[in-house]
Amino acid sequence: MTLLPRPVSATFTGEIHVGDEPPAVSFNADLPAEGYRIRITPAAVAIEAADEAGAFYAAQTLRQLYGPDAFRAASIEPARTLPCGEIVDHPRFGWRGVLLDVARHFMPKYEVFRFLDQLAAHKLNVLHLHLTDDQGWRIEVPEFPGLTSVGSWRTGSWVGRQPDGTTEHDGRPHGGYYTTEDMREIVAYAKERHITVVPEVDIPGHSQAAIAAYPELGNTGESLPVLRNWGINENVLNVSDRTIAFYRKVLDHVVTVFDSPVICVGGDEVPTVQWEDNLVAKERMHAEGFTEARQLHGWFVGQMAAHLANLGRRTLGWDEILEAGSLPPAAIVASWRGEEAGVAAASAGHDVVMCPEQYVYLDHRQADHPDEPVPVGYLHTLADVYAYEPVPAALPEEFHERVLGAQAQVWTEHLDNARRVDYATFPRLAAFAEVVWSSGERSYEEFEQRLVTHHLPRLDAMGVEYRPLTGPRPWQTRPGVPGRIR
Repeated sequence: MTLLPRPVSATFTGEIHVGDEPPAVSFNADLPAEGYRIRITPAAVAIEAADEAGAFYAAQTLRQLYGPDAFRAASIEPARTLPCGEIVDHPRFGWRGVLLDVARHFMPKYEVFRFLDQLAAHKLNVLHLHLTDDQGWRIEVPEFPGLTSVGSWRTGSWVGRQPDGTTEHDGRPHGGYYTTEDMREIVAYAKERHITVVPEVDIPGHSQAAIAAYPELGNTGESLPVLRNWGINENVLNVSDRTIAFYRKVLDHVVTVFDSPVICVGGDEVPTVQWEDNLVAKERMHAEGFTEARQLHGWFVGQMAAHLANLGRRTLGWDEILEAGSLPPAAIVASWRGEEAGVAAASAGHDVVMCPEQYVYLDHRQADHPDEPVPVGYLHTLADVYAYEPVPAALPEEFHERVLGAQAQVWTEHLDNARRVDYATFPRLAAFAEVVWSSGERSYEEFEQRLVTHHLPRLDAMGVEYRPLTGPRPWQTRPGVPGRIR
């Protein structure tokens, strides 16, 4: 079998020689959503699809059957041979996502286009674009130009994962942002490939870049720089009416750019230390009847979620929003700290996207070998990712439908260019793609054989600088750059 992800069923007999002419496509509403049926006979190739997405995924399967050269940017083989037979296929989950963090290290739009092409080739359909954080603000908001003139660049970056208290930086300015037209172009490019771009504007933590641009958003009034190091940061947004109004206007702009029914507001890693002795925070607590500063976290997220609901959008947030309270029923919980929050959220009636760091954080190290570049986080081998099961074993069956799907995470603190992103992402993303698309039992040995024989040559043709299964190539190592493992 040459297909990644694995189809529901496939039988092949004989061969057909074809050129570049497109196959005949018809639509059949009886097929599952995003599903398709391909019939290849000695006379013709025909596709039945449930919808436009199904037709697109059928084309990706044919592309796989054509061979690696079909993945090149230009055709170098005018005629190809296909096996005759029938393929019936549809995805297991409706949310087959990847987070790409462009806040920590900016990726120019042509690199985002390239990443979208890679997702499409693997039948993934959600790009969660992490646009704002302490280290950079990447989306233009015309009403607040300081977010990009100030917040989009920093004076340097930590190299690797420095020990706590270390102040050593590379001294190299880093920055960039997407104009409104750029973002709309990215959304349109993704839509042509049946990928939904879910934007993330992180609140009320991970916000120092915004506070650097507009100090009145912070709690101290202090003029802060855009953050140069990684980790959890105590500089969070204040809870004034003015700050709430500011972010409502930001979201007003965001929904004019992104057609996604879901908008992510982050809500993760929110220290409350600056709210403890802050007059504005105390006044808000008194007005709301709160007894603890941590309740302001849920209140802030709730304000943004209510505004998004008024704009006709659903809120997505990291699993801390479940603990913070004030969570609207329609909110989606991204379970990242483990599976427990996903189980709790689904059992409480919330839809869930599973993305636990113990399994699907692709910035984490791929081996314990000393040559592994910038080794951080948990060990996630290719086999580990392939073995991941998105529906937690502890989740009662009646709540399984609450699991919308799963999402792999590509955080970029330690991935400062597209080559590093390629290395961290592939071929593990191919394993993840099969997990979220295909149903039934899986054999890693059989997957690895298909990967090596058929799929790595496709990645080579696409120009993806993946990690070889035997370890990094010499130029993929990062000697002397420290990491931090768990």
